Amino acid sequence: MSQVPTLQASVIAEDVRQEANGIQSLIGVLSIIPAVNAPVNLLKLAIWTRWINATGKFTQTSRILAPDGKTVIGESSVEFEMQNAAVPHSNTNMIVGVQLPEFGIYNVEIAIDGNVVITYPLILAQVQQQAPAAE
Repeated sequence: MSQVPTLQASVIAEDVRQEANGIQSLIGVLSIIPAVNAPVNLLKLAIWTRWINATGKFTQTSRILAPDGKTVIGESSVEFEMQNAAVPHSNTNMIVGVQLPEFGIYNVEIAIDGNVVITYPLILAQVQQQAPAAE
């Protein structure tokens, strides 16, 4: 009989790289995306998670929701199996071709087998364009 895993960590980044020694490196960890203009087009976003304390087969779904809290900007699912509750399991959901149409607070939503376990903000913040330096 399987039990539902506990989410130990979730991080959104520009990429996740698998090193030759098996260690994962998160590249460009994000919580705020500064931009002069919207919409902002991103080649990809990586949502990295680590699960603990379970055995069984599961489906993780990661979604990015627009500031309205309803519109799905991007979604990715991954199936995985945990055979030993003492061994953590890491997943990476890649969401390709992300367009953030307006400034505001987007939400990253992580679900396991259809049940949302965490939601956290990803902010698209407007910044002023820097004037060129005088020579």
